[in-house]
Amino acid sequence: MWLRYLHYTIAPLIIFPLLLTAITGSLFQVAVLTGNSDQFIWLLELHRGKFGLINLEIIYPFLNSFGVLMVAITGIILWFKDQK
Repeated sequence: MWLRYLHYTIAPLIIFPLLLTAITGSLFQVAVLTGNSDQFIWLLELHRGKFGLINLEIIYPFLNSFGVLMVAITGIILWFKDQK
């Protein structure tokens, strides 16, 4: 079934940027709380989608949210189909 293939193909690709966003956001918040945010600006840049020369800051949030929606929608559809 093509939907199952789409879900299993997209899910591993989506997990890395989501984990990166969650981890860097959490670690930068810890840096802010400890008063060391100036030393960890690089975490904030990773969090926003700036990867050295590759700057995805404009589209990175949209890619993350689109990926989550795709995995959620295909997962819900697959779950309902398995319930029958």
